[in-house]
Amino acid sequence: MANEVVAVDEMTQASAAKGRVREQVGDVVGCVVVGVDGSACSDQALRFAAHEAELRRCPLIVVRAWSITTAPRRLRASDGVVPPLSVYESAVASAMSDEVVTVLGEQPVCQVELRPVHDSAVDVLVAATEHAALTVVGSRCHNVVSGLLGSVSEHVVRHARGPVTVVH
Repeated sequence: MANEVVAVDEMTQASAAKGRVREQVGDVVGCVVVGVDGSACSDQALRFAAHEAELRRCPLIVVRAWSITTAPRRLRASDGVVPPLSVYESAVASAMSDEVVTVLGEQPVCQVELRPVHDSAVDVLVAATEHAALTVVGSRCHNVVSGLLGSVSEHVVRHARGPVTVVH
């Protein structure tokens, strides 16, 4: 009986997590969604996704999942004071904006929306696949010997609820 309670509790937690992620990612219905992280493969995925959004005549939603440990280190915390999450989110949004301008230029060919999300990349991107016209992820540029997919892209492909393109 105790195992059944744990199973229900885990399902409740998973459902709550999905709702939280959907709320943070926002409306992506009919959009092209791309996950970015500042890597070279992420830049390739961003280029591909922008081209797809242009062809489909829909917005491009650029998503970067982050945590305090993965947020850009532009922040200066003094003597053990940790800045509020909003400061981290602003730093992530700024890094995303810089990445989009560097990769797509000042005048992208499609409407671009930046969505920094304080959550795991896997949860965010799998949730996006449910309603996006297309979700695009990079492969982490692994070679054939080490495998073609990184852990995030592999998980997204395995658990996707809609079309996914992995850019290598």
